[in-house]
Amino acid sequence: MTPRLRLVFDTNAVVSATLSDGSVPGRALTIALRVGTVLMSRALNDELDDVLRRPRFDRYATLERREEFLRNLMLGVEPVEVIESVRACRDPKDDKILELAVNGNADYIVTGDDDLLAMNPFRDIEIVRPAEFLAVVSSQTTEP
Repeated sequence: MTPRLRLVFDTNAVVSATLSDGSVPGRALTIALRVGTVLMSRALNDELDDVLRRPRFDRYATLERREEFLRNLMLGVEPVEVIESVRACRDPKDDKILELAVNGNADYIVTGDDDLLAMNPFRDIEIVRPAEFLAVVSSQTTEP
């Protein structure tokens, strides 16, 4: 039996999944929760909570739906305490994603953020777009 993948989903991927579960990021997150271990830090949870409360998303989903999505997501993730700081991304706001991945021994970071994607791989952690993650999972489940 192969070990479960350890995964970090960046804020943009989770927000996209929240607003449209049929989207590529939505499908990627759904599959990740089923076949892998999605990691979450306090910093990422706080950022998601803040971003999902922004009124600009009201036209896509009610605040209540977005809050419920985040509550349900938190039930399925593995909390990670960030002990080792990371300062490596050209956008310092993205360092929290790298910190979570490093401290949680992640296999993949799933993101649409070009600043993170430009760093692929980072300390042996693959950084991929949601569609690439779906292709990886698909190839692993179809191998003999």
